[in-house]
Amino acid sequence: MNRANTKIPELTESAPVRWVLTFIAISFLILFLVLPLAVIFKEAFAQGINFYLNSISEPEALNAIKLSLITAGSSIILNLIFGVCAAWAITKFDFKGKNFILTILDLPLTTSPVISGMMFILLFGAHSLIGSFLNQFEIKIIFAIPGLILATTFVTMPYIVRELIPQMNEMGREEEEAAYSLGANGWQIFFKVTLPNIKWSLFYGLVLCNARAMGEFGAVSVVSGHIRGYTNTLPLHIEILYNEYNFSAAFAVATLLTVLALVTLILKTIITRKF
Repeated sequence: MNRANTKIPELTESAPVRWVLTFIAISFLILFLVLPLAVIFKEAFAQGINFYLNSISEPEALNAIKLSLITAGSSIILNLIFGVCAAWAITKFDFKGKNFILTILDLPLTTSPVISGMMFILLFGAHSLIGSFLNQFEIKIIFAIPGLILATTFVTMPYIVRELIPQMNEMGREEEEAAYSLGANGWQIFFKVTLPNIKWSLFYGLVLCNARAMGEFGAVSVVSGHIRGYTNTLPLHIEILYNEYNFSAAFAVATLLTVLALVTLILKTIITRKF
């Protein structure tokens, strides 16, 4: 029997089954996506547009926005450098321990963010060996901006490198070896050959990294100390407002992160179509 000419029957479902499955899918989307978004914006504007604008423009909110941007921006830069270097090393070179490194890269995804924050306290806290040494030079990591950046960088570390590795593996080495044989140096090979091939994967990783960095709560909460106007990022500021029963202000600030999430989804869709 010639299997090449065998026609595989299409899988079809009856109309009632399709309707039930569609109803379940749409119901879940409405319940877990549309309704929460609607509630956030409803509560944010419950006391009027002036209250909303005042809530997102008060000094503590502006400081939280600024700190979130600093923390996310710094972690993105660090992860960009690390992600490109790590992906290049893993895909272009053969060395002992490569599989171990690939496994370690997923550690931030499998570790609770709270545990990640505790790890940095144990490493850089005032009573730790490193923390005591840094205190002699008045360098503070924990309960300061550097600690926020370290914690955020750790939890967002896999996003860029994990997007680059499959793309660089698929790309292979032929084009880069050809460029090298024609006299191109390492920087020329990267910017003229490698980067154009990985640019959309890189951008996709940056978008995911930024979204996670802006919304990170657990690890940042542990290392921040919740110092108002100094170490409170947007998620921490929202928590404080909510705990103080200032619900409308909390939801008003939360809309900023909600808009970021929606923009991230739009960018992901656009980038996916580019692949």
